[in-house]
Amino acid sequence: MNTLPSIENDFPAWYADVVRRAGLAENAAVRGMMVIKPYGYAIWELLQRQMDDRIKATGHESFYFPMLMPASVLAKEADLVEGFAPEVAVVTEAGGSMLEEPLVLRPTSEAVIWSTYGRWLQSYRDLPMLYNQWANVVRWELRPRLFLRTSEFLWQEGHTAHETEQEAVAECLRILHEVYAHTQRSVLAMPALLGRKSAAERFPGARETFTAEAMMGDRKALQAATSHYLGNEFARAYGVTYTGRDGSEHYPYATSWGSTTRLVGAVIMMHGDERGLRLPPAVAPHQVVVIPIQPGESAVLEQAHALVAELQAAGIRVKLDDRDHVRPGAKFFEWELKGAPIRAELGERELARGEVSVVRRDREPRELLSLDRLGERLQAMLGDIHQLLFDRAAAHLADNTRGFEDRAELVEYLKWGSGFAVTAWCGSPECEAAIKAETSATLRCLALEPEDPGAPCAVCGRPGVETATWGQAY
Repeated sequence: MNTLPSIENDFPAWYADVVRRAGLAENAAVRGMMVIKPYGYAIWELLQRQMDDRIKATGHESFYFPMLMPASVLAKEADLVEGFAPEVAVVTEAGGSMLEEPLVLRPTSEAVIWSTYGRWLQSYRDLPMLYNQWANVVRWELRPRLFLRTSEFLWQEGHTAHETEQEAVAECLRILHEVYAHTQRSVLAMPALLGRKSAAERFPGARETFTAEAMMGDRKALQAATSHYLGNEFARAYGVTYTGRDGSEHYPYATSWGSTTRLVGAVIMMHGDERGLRLPPAVAPHQVVVIPIQPGESAVLEQAHALVAELQAAGIRVKLDDRDHVRPGAKFFEWELKGAPIRAELGERELARGEVSVVRRDREPRELLSLDRLGERLQAMLGDIHQLLFDRAAAHLADNTRGFEDRAELVEYLKWGSGFAVTAWCGSPECEAAIKAETSATLRCLALEPEDPGAPCAVCGRPGVETATWGQAY
């Protein structure tokens, strides 16, 4: 069996090989696009379901808009057009003839949705409008990487309208905490740093962008989700008003927020090891894989089927790998690579003792467990696996986050991609641009609430007005 590239020495090659050999995705015929294979899509489906439950629990309903919009609709929002211009794909011909007006493949849906909200919104009684869409978008990516940056990707995008600025900002923060951070912690075992983007890093057209920044195994940042306060600029651009409580016309305040299939890549890069994937149980297509060591022995196979039925009854997603043309050792290697949280091996010796041999993917020791009430014990084990993965990732984040006051030390640390750097910042775009130019690192986020860092800016030495976290990023 071929080993994977070194996770320590060649993280990009390791990542690409895991995606390919674990059967998650492959490159499509169109450059920059991907085919998500069944195992990879199963991970996305499990994540999508659990995130959607949280979105609906906060009072949002689902809708769907077409992926094509007239170019003139997008053009009405100048900041959005400017921000996405290099990534926009345009359709100019259809049905064998040139179109009267070019159509844009949505890079995001604020424009087309706000051009429609004017027909839906009449009175303050119609507010808040709380909607979410599961869809695909197209952004012509120059440096594609499977799951992380592709020219087409899957996501959800929320689009809401509110009476007041305070309500809209509260909506952004509720989504950040109750949907994104909660899903990342409880489903993906993923700690993330929550904060605000600087003006240079905000979503085009946003007054404020809130973000969840996660640290990958190679100490680079990955933007795991964003929630944007858009003010009322979109309402103004598309002429969306409503009759307020005072009888006069008002513009509503908007939010949008999204999370994408890049979270599948985040799971790989945060929890993977030298043997491949280590899937959090909540998104593992098969939480337990049962491997009969002698699948040709009827008694062993019969007990394996009984074990599968028991685990399914206990609410565990279980896979019986009874392929008789694949040796047990090859099966062990395959399910380690694919990150199945628990492997249960059953042979004649185990059967004679009424036991099963259990191997956890998150650690080495093999355990012999009684078949009696096994489902209950494996459920508890799955919970323990989730917690251990989270604790390891949280320790990795803490161990690779350092505070800096000296510019030279900050630059050296960021050049080497050594982790997250926390500094005081004066708020100057010039200081932010200087660090990016010197190191290629970016300002990942500011503290959620503006705070006096009590120290001078680490870049220029002027009084600090914000606490900033910097890092190399995907």
